Amino acid sequence: MKSGLELINDAKSRIKQVTPEQVAEMQRRNEEVVLLDCRDGPEVNLGRIPGAIHISRGNVETKVEAIIPRDAHVVIYCASGNRSALVADTMQQMGYSNVASMSAGIRGWMEIGGDVE
Repeated sequence: MKSGLELINDAKSRIKQVTPEQVAEMQRRNEEVVLLDCRDGPEVNLGRIPGAIHISRGNVETKVEAIIPRDAHVVIYCASGNRSALVADTMQQMGYSNVASMSAGIRGWMEIGGDVE
């Protein structure tokens, strides 16, 4: 049996992680990147990165294919980088090949002065 933390760490060992600074640089270079906010609705209502698509972690498996193409470059974020790692791992299993989790989540994004709406 594994703990929740062990599951998160296992997922992180299989996925790519990017920092909030790297995501900001992608935006400055006008890279085509889909930002996916996987937090729950009440969290998103407090603020999100402008232009981000919202799909709660519990709905990713049933909704993501209809919204995000499998060949898209996707950066997933949550509050701190744990749920987004699990979502990135799931999406990789679903055939998404260019996904990453934003380490430090939206908290880290706000710490570097990233835009929030």
